[in-house]
Amino acid sequence: MRPDVLELASDLSRRGEPFVLATVVWRRSPSSGKEGSTALITPDRRVRGWLGGACAEPTVIREALRALEEGTPRLLFLGAPDELAERGRAGVVTVPIACQSEGALEVYVEPVLPQPHLVVIGRSPAVAALASMGSALGWRTVVVDDGGSPGDYPAAGRVVTSLDLKAAGVGDRTWIVVATQGHYDEEALEQALATPAPYVGLVASRKRAEAVLGYLRDRGVPQEALDRVHAPAGLDLGRVAHDEIAVAVLAELVRERATGALAGGVETAPARHEALDPVCGMTVDVATARYRGTHAGRTYYFCSAGCLARFEEDPARFSAVMG
Repeated sequence: MRPDVLELASDLSRRGEPFVLATVVWRRSPSSGKEGSTALITPDRRVRGWLGGACAEPTVIREALRALEEGTPRLLFLGAPDELAERGRAGVVTVPIACQSEGALEVYVEPVLPQPHLVVIGRSPAVAALASMGSALGWRTVVVDDGGSPGDYPAAGRVVTSLDLKAAGVGDRTWIVVATQGHYDEEALEQALATPAPYVGLVASRKRAEAVLGYLRDRGVPQEALDRVHAPAGLDLGRVAHDEIAVAVLAELVRERATGALAGGVETAPARHEALDPVCGMTVDVATARYRGTHAGRTYYFCSAGCLARFEEDPARFSAVMG
């Protein structure tokens, strides 16, 4: 992997941004792609690195975005149309490419989704335990402790020393746990509910939780927002020690994640207007197509000058293929 691609992958992972790694695992000359060539593809269709020429790259980008949306990897075979059936098998996406080349590629496309982003608010044994266990799982863990210091939570990825959820990086893939132990439950919970976080939990007894929710209801917080709160947060493990509460909360988060309830979608660039090259069957992006031809008042788009030339030799034949 090229150093700049590796550095970008590390930076995106650290910031919790999704991307796709596409790696050439097999090639047949004269394909311009080489075994081990890797590219990084972001949801906005930008590509860093090298995979192959004009025929391969648009297809890999399209399949990379599909992999990102579905969260599943895939192996692509890009080759001549007459060998697709032979190469097709379970788990392989076959794509025709011609482009006057006898080359072919197999590209492994792997989506890299962000690790969970856990923001814990407060200062208590439960906060420290959640930060430690979340970090041990590889989650991006942030502690928000109004008046604390980074040295108080060595296991946390980051510590924010004021009640500032924007500084904590809260977004629509963040899980928030309020564990302020009665010090500023109401203020912390109200701020948490003002965010798009898919999980908001309150560590408190059932009676205390009802009082906090009642206070916010009286302040005009909509019931729809209050219904988002998991209170008391965590699975019911019975009477447990304060730091063991973190186990109950973590167990609930893991369960919710496993069921898909906390799965955040990945927004990718809008689908482009595409057309089939009538000569080789390749998918061509209409907006950026360099090669175009017309016949009987209809415009056709081509992946290469060679395909355009073949079309112009017998346009009626190829336009009939398109129907």
